[in-house]
Amino acid sequence: MTDYGALKKKVDELACRAWDTPAIEARVKKLTEEGISRKTFDPVEMKANKARILDRVQLRAEEYNFIFKNCAQGTAMALLEEFGLGNMEIIKALTPFPGIGGTGEICGGITGSLIAFGLFFGSDNRMDYDAMNRTIQKAQKFMAYFEDAVGHLYCSDIIETVIIGKKLNPGESDEAMMAFAGQKGFEKCGLPPGAGARLAAEFMIDSMK
Repeated sequence: MTDYGALKKKVDELACRAWDTPAIEARVKKLTEEGISRKTFDPVEMKANKARILDRVQLRAEEYNFIFKNCAQGTAMALLEEFGLGNMEIIKALTPFPGIGGTGEICGGITGSLIAFGLFFGSDNRMDYDAMNRTIQKAQKFMAYFEDAVGHLYCSDIIETVIIGKKLNPGESDEAMMAFAGQKGFEKCGLPPGAGARLAAEFMIDSMK
């Protein structure tokens, strides 16, 4: 059951947050110049530190969304950095993904997470259909959890009921984008990337053996 009261409280916190812009930009610059470092994991250690990891992933997704003004990129960046996946070209490829090309469709907190799922759960063997099916099943379960946590799957619905409180698609015009920014929409829209990245990271850690 979606807790809209808690979501409103989180949105208000994001709107008032003092963002450490220089530090976030420096982290992005370092990742851009040096790339995403590969990592190896001790499943026992990851599970023991899960709460701390989830907090960090959520915070970074919120921060990257604020800097990029792009929920799909912010979500994916936090997950790829944390789990040592992919490269910055993938982040570039997610440029048109907020609300699926700004149409108000599937939220970037979902699409950014699913990109990470493909890299983490998918197989290097393109004909490994079992791995593909397992990844799709995890994606479907993740999306159900996301909908329960945030209330909706679609960007337009999340903006209307959780972020702004009225219909406003920032992708439809320059005027709409300015109105969205004027109501601290980019700050508030850290909520779906934070929630999505946190849920996705939990799925990934829980799968480790």
